[in-house]
Amino acid sequence: MDMKETQTSQAKTMVVDDLQENRKAARKKRSPFSIIFEVLLYVAIIVFCIFVVPTYILQRTVVDGNSMQDTLQNGDSLLVNKFIYRIHDPERYDIIVFYPKGHDVDEYYVKRIYGLPGETVYIDNNSIYINGKKIDDPYAKDAMDDSQIELGTKEKPYTLKSDEYYVLGDHRSVSLDSRSIPQGEDPDAPGPVKRENIAGKVFLRIWPLNQFGKP
Repeated sequence: MDMKETQTSQAKTMVVDDLQENRKAARKKRSPFSIIFEVLLYVAIIVFCIFVVPTYILQRTVVDGNSMQDTLQNGDSLLVNKFIYRIHDPERYDIIVFYPKGHDVDEYYVKRIYGLPGETVYIDNNSIYINGKKIDDPYAKDAMDDSQIELGTKEKPYTLKSDEYYVLGDHRSVSLDSRSIPQGEDPDAPGPVKRENIAGKVFLRIWPLNQFGKP
């Protein structure tokens, strides 16, 4: 090794030593206040992720049943945006998660919005009418049986209240939704959905991975 290489090696060693000394000095200079602040910051981040995010921002939901086929499948894992409806109202064709018996009962449904507050809804011959006009229905997997409709028939249209939404499952023949009212043979039918019982909008499917994306 010649003199030039030796000097270069010594210079590198000095630089490394200086960096290590600077790091040690920086650690020694940290005040107790900065350490406490850092710990509290980490705690705040953990609390935010565990409690605030699932309560007010995002919620993971798993589809249970076939009422939203072919859009969603049984077992699909979804992310629900719980914040978006604080910014604007639910819109037609949104897929929502809601609690048919209120937030105090741990039971939720996943359906698609068709009727909005104040609108008059009825179904006739497998077509959906809003305020007397037929609307597009591109998401239906199968046809509806008009004889099974309890709420929103041509003979007796239903006008939604200021806080109600009319929802349907995409797989109409197996879906319990706003066509049925919670009585008789269908005690679990949701009927019209109250705004206060809507948890949020489905915006992302995260499982299975080959179906990852917007549903």
